[in-house]
Amino acid sequence: MSQSTISHLWREPQAARGFNTGVSLHSHTNQSKETLDFIAELSRDWGLLQPIMRWAEQRSQRSSGISPDYANSYWTPPLTPRLAFDLESSQIEDRLQLPALVSITDHDDISAPLLLRSVPSARHIPISVEWTVPFCESAFHIGVHNLPSATGVEWMERLRAFTKLTIAERPPKLLREILAELDEIPQVLIVFNHPIWDLYRVGRERHQVLVNEFLAVYGQYIHALELNGLRDWKENREAATLAGKWNQLVISGGDRHGVEPNANVNLTRATSFTEFVHEVRRERQSHVLYMPQYAEPWKHRILQSTLDAIRNYPHFPEGSRQWDQRVYHPDAAGNMRPLSELWTSEGNRAPSWIRMILACVRMMGAAPLSGTLRFAWDDSAKMRADLAQQEI
Repeated sequence: MSQSTISHLWREPQAARGFNTGVSLHSHTNQSKETLDFIAELSRDWGLLQPIMRWAEQRSQRSSGISPDYANSYWTPPLTPRLAFDLESSQIEDRLQLPALVSITDHDDISAPLLLRSVPSARHIPISVEWTVPFCESAFHIGVHNLPSATGVEWMERLRAFTKLTIAERPPKLLREILAELDEIPQVLIVFNHPIWDLYRVGRERHQVLVNEFLAVYGQYIHALELNGLRDWKENREAATLAGKWNQLVISGGDRHGVEPNANVNLTRATSFTEFVHEVRRERQSHVLYMPQYAEPWKHRILQSTLDAIRNYPHFPEGSRQWDQRVYHPDAAGNMRPLSELWTSEGNRAPSWIRMILACVRMMGAAPLSGTLRFAWDDSAKMRADLAQQEI
């Protein structure tokens, strides 16, 4: 019998008692390429921004000969694989007093777990990825955890090749074949990440239709639906309802991009990741634990994650200390380079207007404005009440 349980550490301080291990699923490192398309979308959604954006784009063209290319540009989260692994492990070990299993899932890339396998404390880390799966006019993010060590690189090449196919090039049965083959590998865990989030902006109703169509066709190969630690409680409540509709388990997925550890984890009686997969896939058991940071106002947490992305970290490894070393854009020849190498001003500094914008955003994270915003956005009382009543 399938069973998902949900606990909240701020209500149940002893929730981890009786379990052997804590599992951190779905987090990102500086190996993950995060799109900058949202900048163009902001200018479309907010008419007041359009003249400002056009002015900035024209200024960039005049000063550097480079026109902003949001589609091909990207930013990377600040944490290196080692820092990310240590952050996630420490939260479980220190807060829950349990050994930790950590599965890092960068976007369409397995470099982080491969690099971490050379670190003694992380040598057993699963090879995992957040796979972008095009579907009709949208796309879904599928967590593929614990790929076989011997064929992980080959699998990543195959998954990446599928993502790059256009609709016209994509054989109708190819996705089913890939998912079926992954499902046949007993150690692999397949998770539908943040299923309610209309990430590709096709419209809420259309997104719901596509999600249900996807589950109708491919749900037999999906092992759980994610409750996402970076999405709000209302959306996760809908995800739990969707899971119930399709007789699916729910599972944690923190989706950390900044320096706050995952806001939810799984508790398990397993002592290895492969045993954990067996518990989910065969025993149909999943125990989700929300950490205290999830009870903080959601908008304030998103602000903090944004601030994490644009902060400078002097103690980090060279090449990832400054925010503009973690944002990449094609140069005049089309080669990807960090913004820090593209600035044309004296000292290779960002233009003054960009520094001014960043200063304003950073001000939102400083006292007293940060506290005011946190108070204004505080919906934790209703969230706590609703989550406490949620039953799976």
